[in-house]
Amino acid sequence: MQLLIATTNHGKITEISSLLHELDLELLTPQAIHLDLQVEETGTTYLENARLKVLAYSQATGLPTLAEDTGLEVAALDGQPGLHSARFIPDPLATDRDRRALLLEKLAPFPHPWQARFVCVAVLALPGQDLIFKEGVCPGEIIPQEHGLHGFGYDAIFMVAGTHHTMAELDLSQKDHISHRAQAIRALYPYLQPSG
Repeated sequence: MQLLIATTNHGKITEISSLLHELDLELLTPQAIHLDLQVEETGTTYLENARLKVLAYSQATGLPTLAEDTGLEVAALDGQPGLHSARFIPDPLATDRDRRALLLEKLAPFPHPWQARFVCVAVLALPGQDLIFKEGVCPGEIIPQEHGLHGFGYDAIFMVAGTHHTMAELDLSQKDHISHRAQAIRALYPYLQPSG
């Protein structure tokens, strides 16, 4: 079965491909099929944003499609950056490092620990079926110094609960077992199997 991964984020494509490699799927990316589609994320929840993306890509191609929306929620900031994690800085040229720096700047007045969690909602669109969605949550805390070379986004300052490691210190095989994205996408496995 072909499955379109509805994102142009290379970090997400790498992680999703790793999570799905054991299934009998031909994974496609928008770039691979020469699809240039911009979806405005106007939803008020992760599910709404993921739904907007999965419907746009599946309707444009007719392919089975997987989309997800992810956010980092920090308790001291009332759940920010949340839905706006990727757009925390409005500047389109802002880097992940810029976003991490801004987050740490906003957290500076608050006492430690800075409790946080990653949330991911993955949505699967299969032809002729209702949309299927699953959620994953990974608790942890924000730390003031960056550690680790893997991952992307806020991984280098997010220490996973119950460990002494940031997400960026975990390799893909480790991340594939505990991350928010792994939880959400693994929950979709039954629907991606030939008997599903």
